[in-house]
This record gives sequence, C-alpha cells and structure tokens, in this order.
Amino acid sequence: MTDAAYQQCINPACNASFSCQESFFKCPKCGDLLDIRYNWDKIAVPKKMSDFAKRWTTRNIPLDYSGVWRFRELLNFCDDKHKVTIGEGQTLLQQNCGLANHLGMKAENLFLQYEGLNPSGSFKDNGMTAAFSHARMIGAKSSACASTGNTSAAVALYAAMCGLKCVVFIGSGRIAFGKLSQAMDYGATTIQIAGDFDDCMRQVQDVCTQMGLYLLNSLNPFRLEGQKTIMFRIIEALNFEVPDWIVVPGGNLGNSSAFGKAFAELKELGLINKTPRLAIINAAGANTLDYLVNTKKLTWNNGNVDMQVVNDLYNDFTAKKFSPHTCASAIEISRPVNLKKCLRALETCNGIVRSVDDDKIKDAKALVGKFGFGCEPASAASVAGLKLLLDEKIISPSDRVACILTGHALKDPNVTVNYHKEKQGPYANPPIEVANDLSKIVQIISA
Repeated sequence: MTDAAYQQCINPACNASFSCQESFFKCPKCGDLLDIRYNWDKIAVPKKMSDFAKRWTTRNIPLDYSGVWRFRELLNFCDDKHKVTIGEGQTLLQQNCGLANHLGMKAENLFLQYEGLNPSGSFKDNGMTAAFSHARMIGAKSSACASTGNTSAAVALYAAMCGLKCVVFIGSGRIAFGKLSQAMDYGATTIQIAGDFDDCMRQVQDVCTQMGLYLLNSLNPFRLEGQKTIMFRIIEALNFEVPDWIVVPGGNLGNSSAFGKAFAELKELGLINKTPRLAIINAAGANTLDYLVNTKKLTWNNGNVDMQVVNDLYNDFTAKKFSPHTCASAIEISRPVNLKKCLRALETCNGIVRSVDDDKIKDAKALVGKFGFGCEPASAASVAGLKLLLDEKIISPSDRVACILTGHALKDPNVTVNYHKEKQGPYANPPIEVANDLSKIVQIISA
C-alpha cells in the first residue's frame, strides 16, 4: 500500500516527495503545499465510474455505506483497517426546477448538492474521514484545527469517535453558535483568540509544530482527498455524466482545490471524457481570490505562481489591519491557505471567480428555502453567484449546473431569523402578529 501513494510538493522548483507514513501540513523542504499522488498502475481502479455504484448493494459493509470510501480506489493512501467512517457522504443532489424557473434556467438543469446531510452538518466530514484515517494510520494521539465553525464541529466529532484529544481555535465573535455548540458538545477544548480566522490559522500551525498535534485544516493534503468525493457523488447522481458547471463558495479554497484535483485525476484515468467549468464565489467582504484573479491576473502558471503579488496584498492587509467581514462566516477568510491549489483548479476546469455581497447571499439563501431546501449563508453564495453569472450571460440557461450547498440551515439560524423578522430582503417571510381571536386568525389565513 505504501508505494501506491505518496506526498509531493506542488512547487516545481522543489518537487520533493515523502511517504504517506509521515505527517506534514506543508513541505518540510520549502514550506509549500503538499499533494497526495498515486501510482495508478499499482491500484485496481474500476474501468468506469458506474462500477463504484455496485457498492450500493453492499451497504451493510461500513466502507461501502460511506459516500467517501465507496470510491476508495480513488483515494487509496491507506489500508482499509485504518479507514474511519461514521456514515459520511449520504448526501443528496436535488434537481430544483422551481429555483431554476425563478432564475430563468431550463427547469431540469439546476441541481443543488446538499452537503448539510453529513453527520456534523457540513461538507467538512468528507475531508475529516480521510484525514482521521491518515491520523489513525500514523498513530496520532491529539488533533487541532482553526475554524470559522464547520471545521471545528467536524474535527471534534471525528476526534471523539476516534478517541483523539482535540483542540479547536476560533476567533473572538467570529463563529455561529450552531457550530460552536457542536465543538463543545463533542468534547473539544475550545480556545477563543482575540482575532479573526487568519490569526487562528497562524497560531494553530505554530502549536501543531511545537507540540506535535495532528493538524486538520485543509493545509492537510489528506483532507482534500476526501473532499474530492463530493464530485464523484454528483457524477454518480447524474447517471455518470459530468455537468457543464460546478458552482462553489470560496473561503479557504479547499473544496475548489479538491474538485480540480478530482477532475484532473478522473480525466487522467479515462473515467470521464470532459471536465466541467468551475465557478468559485467569494463573499464581497472576503474577496481575496476575486481580487487576485480578476484584478491582478494571478494564474497557476505551471506552479510558478507570482507570490510577490500575493505577499504585497497580504502585507497591505496587515498595514491596514484589515479583517474580512461577511454574514457568510464560513467563508470569512482573507488569506486562503489553498490559494495555489485553487489557481491550479481554475486552470484545470477553465474556471472563473466572482464576488457577491451579503444582501445577495441572504436573498439567495431565502430563495433556496422558498423552493424546498435550507442551507447556511456561505452555501447560498453559490446560488447568488449562479444568478450573477446568468445575468452576465457566462452561464447559459440551458447549461446543466450543480451548486454546492456546503452546510445545514441550522448551522447559523440567526442570519435566517433576522432576514425574515427584520424584512431585510424581497423574500422575507416574517411571522404575522394577531390577537388571540379566532375570527381574526381565520381572516388572516383566508387573505
């Protein structure tokens, strides 16, 4: 097994390789990001995507029930005995004709991939099942993460299940209570820092280095291997066809990085014959990727990313004491750690980046609810971005589109309640106050 997969630095000037038996969250030689790479000739990969679906008939086997490990040959970095699962990946790709009609799309062509059905209520569980499997393989005893909320919930849940100690770092006042409650309930030690997510991210890396804790943020390349499977399940749900577009919120850029890697590998293996286009949607209050790609024209450039442009922006953030602000707390990040991998994904998938403001995010969230689903604010950035790209005529009404809904509606209920009660947008649906009088109640219902 150990020679079937390995870790490799993404910096072409370094290109160092390491065993999967080791634990790094960045290249020990140059400090850049690491990839998990595979010697595919040593792995019995099925000949077609539909072969993976045969495991639906053996759902009594825990790994076959998992919507991550059902595709285990495509993330084959550890033996089955190390693999962790609590039933993650039992998600739904909903064809939403009502929302499609509202947006002016061909009714049958809009799909919402609802990751809120995962055990901790967000897409993060896809990555955690993979990362904790690696942690188990190498014998890790303690884990840690920085979080805007969903990561802390997922890490705490999987750590509790695996019997690992868990520490989560959160920014002061920067986490929705629905998410914080999970980390506390699952037994994590929660450390609240006077700062934002970027401050927490710096601290957790230093703590993990000094104390030997296993880092669970998306710097961990094994986490992104699990997140690839979101795309595998979309293809499976579309009868093994690839959509024209994937639209995803952009925060720390782990999902978009994982998606690009997924499609590059599927194409390399001959399991798909086309690659979808990728649209990454920032919140306007945390639009680092949008600015770097669309204003500064930053590209992957075969791995030779112009980091001076990035460093200049980050130094400007520091000088101005800039901190991102958006109602979509899950993507309230100004220094995304997976920036370089995301640039690669944009190249792989002929991708684009846009930003949407908080009002548009809240309206899109209400629309998702109005047409039969619920999601956290960050999830709705994908639908708000779709609307913008339809208006710009970049996405056609006849294109088949999958929007990623990253988290459950109850992750951040305050945004929902305030939108409706305070009538913050055109889709607000506030409660109607009425006297304790039957005739008046009937009158209102009959109106």
